[in-house]
Amino acid sequence: MTIKTQFPLIYSRGGQLPTLLKERILILDGAMGTMIQQYKFSEADYRGLPENQRFVNHPVDLKGNNELLVLTQPKTIQLIHEQYLEAGADIIETNTFGATSVAQEDYKMAPLSKELNLAAAKLARAACDQFTSVDKPRFVAGAIGPTPKTASISPDVNDPAARNVTFDILKVAYREQIEALFEGGVDLFLVETIFDTLNAKAALFALDEFFETSGEKLPVMISGTVTDASGRILSGQTVAAFWNSLRHINPLTFGLNCALGAALMRPYISELARICNVAIACYPNAGLPNPMSDTGFDETPDVTSTLMDEFARDGLVNIVGGCCGTTPEHIRAIAKAVKQRKPRPFYRDQREMLEANNE
Repeated sequence: MTIKTQFPLIYSRGGQLPTLLKERILILDGAMGTMIQQYKFSEADYRGLPENQRFVNHPVDLKGNNELLVLTQPKTIQLIHEQYLEAGADIIETNTFGATSVAQEDYKMAPLSKELNLAAAKLARAACDQFTSVDKPRFVAGAIGPTPKTASISPDVNDPAARNVTFDILKVAYREQIEALFEGGVDLFLVETIFDTLNAKAALFALDEFFETSGEKLPVMISGTVTDASGRILSGQTVAAFWNSLRHINPLTFGLNCALGAALMRPYISELARICNVAIACYPNAGLPNPMSDTGFDETPDVTSTLMDEFARDGLVNIVGGCCGTTPEHIRAIAKAVKQRKPRPFYRDQREMLEANNE
């Protein structure tokens, strides 16, 4: 099935991506949180002490607020970006997964959302620019996470109508994040780890508003997460329903990340590859969680890269990378494994499909 595009693919930034996706399989970076964990930062480190006294009297613990590290440990965050770029990543994500005001409420840092996103984008931009060359451009993806709240599911089993966040609150928070990421220099936006499609729609609505009011248009990647063997995201949709509810966005890519690991993700990526008329992105965890492992996950780079190579060999993907538990070594192995593989063919509209068939 092919669907005619709603808008022309003319981008203010990231304009090379549609062409590159048809030339080769692109590499997304790996886990930021996994890498941060290796540093074993203390509460004082998260606050930036002793050099940075700004958060010395903050009233709640900040350890675990990885997004804050763009202000208190910026050299470390930039170094992690550089390690993934050195490993072969074409696209790196900003350290902003939980940088919305909604997510930062947990640390009483909601007012810092704009500053966090702007600083994160600038760090990723600086790292990316160091590695960009004419024959291998690198791109910064503004990471937009789902927040810890859900607009579709009640937090109270005794009150199905209860909600701890609304669509409008999410939209405003996402719009603030989007504007700061754009100002910081991202090339595209990545709405990722979607477990509630209504949350994602708030982010995508905010993006659409931003594109319309600013006159800018950047590529958008959409990535959901299947939470168990049912093949559904947490809010209940199958991957086919998930695609059909968001395909009007006309994203650059659609796909899955996190969750089950590549082996168990295979049937759902296969389903998306069968029905989507856009590029497919897949960046799974390094297998299933194991608290006894150094990274929290068991899969070695050899195992993960072999699985991703099988996806590529069978023509299922256009972008591959890693999520929780993956490291620069995983990304290096994945990049090497898929280097000679051809990207999955995709046709965004009927005209493009006919032209390809006549070549």
